[in-house]
Amino acid sequence: MTKNNTAQPSASSSERRSFLTRLNAGAASIAALALGSRALAQTKAAAPARFEPARHDKDDWMDQPAARHRVVFDTTSAARFADALLFANNFMAANRSDYGLQDSDLAIIVVVRHISTAFGYNDAMWAKYGAQMGPMSGLDTTPKTNPRNAGGFGVEALAKAGVQFAVCAMATRRIAGSIAQATGGNTDTIYGELTANLVPNGRMVPAGIVAVNRAQERGYSLVTP
Repeated sequence: MTKNNTAQPSASSSERRSFLTRLNAGAASIAALALGSRALAQTKAAAPARFEPARHDKDDWMDQPAARHRVVFDTTSAARFADALLFANNFMAANRSDYGLQDSDLAIIVVVRHISTAFGYNDAMWAKYGAQMGPMSGLDTTPKTNPRNAGGFGVEALAKAGVQFAVCAMATRRIAGSIAQATGGNTDTIYGELTANLVPNGRMVPAGIVAVNRAQERGYSLVTP
């Protein structure tokens, strides 16, 4: 009988190799995890942070917690202002008839800026300065064709329903200067008079374009008639 002289590995050698194999596998796993963690960290660092607009106290009037829908109309001319009044009325009517909502469920802002700014002043200002404001606003005559007085969806009716009007202070300063030049008055005095005589639910804002921006940042859908 021929003897097999091949040396058989001892139990201790086999166990050592098994241990080393497991050790190497574990080290490889740890290294892979470390690389994965570094890659993830680098990806997060490279990804731009989500933009969050700054909040300013002077814009808090736009927040109406009870409102379930928000819309802002940006107007810059007499025609666009008239359309905004019509569309605001339609917006409320459709939400009442088809969705069963109340006017208080809706937050609506009409921004009057640039050529439409003078429509943010009340009838007393139009009676006093209409001869100057009419041409500046694109009107041939003044109160009679003033879109503020349009039918059942004029400014006062919409204001009673909760619609707010944001009036541009920068344009108001320009209008006051033009009136002062035409009448020989004082710009600051007329500016103070205009800002104190806004339409119902009217609010003077630093600039109409800023109000348009801030409203969108606070969740209002923008409509440009």
